[in-house]
Amino acid sequence: MTRLEWPRAILHLDMDAFFVNVHILENPSDKGIPLAVGGKPGQRGVIASASYEARAKGVRSAMASSKALKLCPELKFVSSNRPMIRSCSAKVMEILARYGTLEKMSVDEAFVDLSLQKNPEALVKTILKRIKSETNLPSSAGLATSKLVAKIASDFEKPEGFTVVQPGLESKFLAPLEIRKIYGIGPKTALRLNSLGIEKCSDIVSIDIQKLLPIFGQYSVNLKNKAKGIDNRAVDPSPWIAKQQGTETTFESDIKQAKDVELALKELSKEVSESIEQMGRSARTITIKLRWPDFTTITRQKTVPGEIHKSEDIFKVAKVLLYENWEPGKPIRLLGISASRLGVSDQQKLNLEFE
Repeated sequence: MTRLEWPRAILHLDMDAFFVNVHILENPSDKGIPLAVGGKPGQRGVIASASYEARAKGVRSAMASSKALKLCPELKFVSSNRPMIRSCSAKVMEILARYGTLEKMSVDEAFVDLSLQKNPEALVKTILKRIKSETNLPSSAGLATSKLVAKIASDFEKPEGFTVVQPGLESKFLAPLEIRKIYGIGPKTALRLNSLGIEKCSDIVSIDIQKLLPIFGQYSVNLKNKAKGIDNRAVDPSPWIAKQQGTETTFESDIKQAKDVELALKELSKEVSESIEQMGRSARTITIKLRWPDFTTITRQKTVPGEIHKSEDIFKVAKVLLYENWEPGKPIRLLGISASRLGVSDQQKLNLEFE
């Protein structure tokens, strides 16, 4: 039997319910039960990660704790162990780096270029077994000729799945999938495509490009290529750096007094400062997030003329943004801060006085 020739072989590996399964390493008695990392029962937090037992009951990440409990009354809430999560992630990435060029996408997912390997399919099975045996953590994988298709494939048979899209079958694989599965097609683009009667990837491939051009211009060609699985992006080994670091809190009851809001803002500023300092980074842009009791949410940002990372400077910028967008006495349900435009930490002495 002739071995299949791969012009490019790209692996996308995605750890299964990573935060939850890291918790189970230390708490094996929690295995097999509906479990949620983040959020707190009786409070208004949100779920960061859910076990597959919880997902079977409809619980999802970013879901309000109160809603999750209604769907799954027996749901157990636990806190995330950030140091252990980072340690486990480092072990997984170390294993992957042995096999080819590695592009880390987040703490729990990465691409690996296996194009130089003789038998990529067999090798991925070996990699999955090795990760399980060396970390005791489950993962899923997709193998394809492009990053775009490999990422979609890795999500196909979770948990502990492995989906191979062989060379030449990319378009056939994508054809029945909803257009939102395609990287780069967000809600707005999807709505525009829906207005043309496009629901699935096969619809993009078959539609006359002349119908796309008035709406999407030259991006129309890109859309058609993506729907066919054509993606020439290389696996990029550049060190992975989070685009932003942020934190937020949903209050157990709405707060409206200036001193309470400022205290919460100061604590959030400390958390963001610690996060970016651990990365050895500093920030140019500070964003605050405000949610009112009716769930209306706004985000506002300010870019400063130099790089900052100290909590007092982050707080100073966030405080300006707060009072530009909030009138003391108006109840606040949720408050958040994030830092972005991250650079190498070399804080300049800035005069952060705003009018």
